[in-house]
Amino acid sequence: MLYLLLSDLHANLEAFDAVLHDAEARYPQLDAAACLGDVVGYGADPEAVVRRLQETTKTVIRGNHDKAVALGENLEWFNPAARDATYWTLNQLCTESVDYLRELPRGPRMLNGFQICHGSPLDEDEYLILPSDVEMLAGRLDAGVVFFGHTHVQGGFRMLRGVVTVVPRPDASELETIELEEQAYYILNPGSVGQPRDQDPRAAYAVYDSRNRLFHMHRVAYEFETTQRKILEAGLPERLAFRLAHGR
Repeated sequence: MLYLLLSDLHANLEAFDAVLHDAEARYPQLDAAACLGDVVGYGADPEAVVRRLQETTKTVIRGNHDKAVALGENLEWFNPAARDATYWTLNQLCTESVDYLRELPRGPRMLNGFQICHGSPLDEDEYLILPSDVEMLAGRLDAGVVFFGHTHVQGGFRMLRGVVTVVPRPDASELETIELEEQAYYILNPGSVGQPRDQDPRAAYAVYDSRNRLFHMHRVAYEFETTQRKILEAGLPERLAFRLAHGR
């Protein structure tokens, strides 16, 4: 089966639409889509993104920003820009959308032999950034392939007699594919649709071919200037707009 993997949309409608269009064109035979959390937060189109996600993606787990908006959780850990965006977002959403976010299940969740989570399989709010973070998962994973988000960095880790970082090649353009070895464990991130932080401003997503064990990492250019303008016109913190041009 072919699974479209989305994460960290962050209310960026232009990036989300660009990703959906690109994925549909490249993979007309897609079987299902899964979102790894953080549907809202930071961006200026929370209501539109929630509705588009409901139309396109059945499997969705919550992220820390979704919890913050719908449940008021973890706000004490947010930086001022994220906190301001959370309060703004809550005031933009209709009751039905807030209820939708509130009812999103927490990860991890098992799907057809692989697992999805927002942060770590052990803690949905934990960041998996360094190999040492992933080493703590040794012997504690329930699946050989785990997809996570939260870091906004496309790539991930391979575990087999140690942890090796998996990152797209510097010369990769719009697509890079890795073949997953049967004997290894993989913890992989499709990247952020709405706010990449890996020095590449293009929207990120991935497609997993579960039959052939192929992980396709994609990047898509979109009109981030439009997204920036919307953020500034909404009165959201300027930093949330400017970072989109640099992918950090």
